[in-house]
Amino acid sequence: MSTIHIKQSTGVPPERFIAALTNFGPGRGKIFAHSHEDSVKVNARGDTWADVTEGSAGGFWERLRYDWSQPNVLRLTNTDSNAWSTQSNWVYTLTPRNDGGMDIDLVAVRKGRNAKGRLGAALMAVAGKWIIGADLRKSLKALERSQ
Repeated sequence: MSTIHIKQSTGVPPERFIAALTNFGPGRGKIFAHSHEDSVKVNARGDTWADVTEGSAGGFWERLRYDWSQPNVLRLTNTDSNAWSTQSNWVYTLTPRNDGGMDIDLVAVRKGRNAKGRLGAALMAVAGKWIIGADLRKSLKALERSQ
């Protein structure tokens, strides 16, 4: 099991980040490079949650329960996957700043459920902070440009 902890500051306000991360329609791939509209299926949705199946590069897919019911916290809990166990999750804690931006505290847990997932988790143990951190920074830059 790999636990990746990333802290990032941005000029993007928390509500804009939450809106982007919970938009599963057109334009998602422009913000989140590894999440294209054609690989995202919304299975069910409520006011503060969504059940979403997402595919990614390398043939990995997972079904996640997105929950944004707690202010400034987004939880993505794995409920099914072809590689990741249900102990895998993402938690974004967003702390608003006085300048309108925010500080992000992201904790991602990746635990493999099979050989493919264990290999992915081993990769995350070695390079996950760099890979996920770079993806987060790219997403935030895209959101900053579109403000």
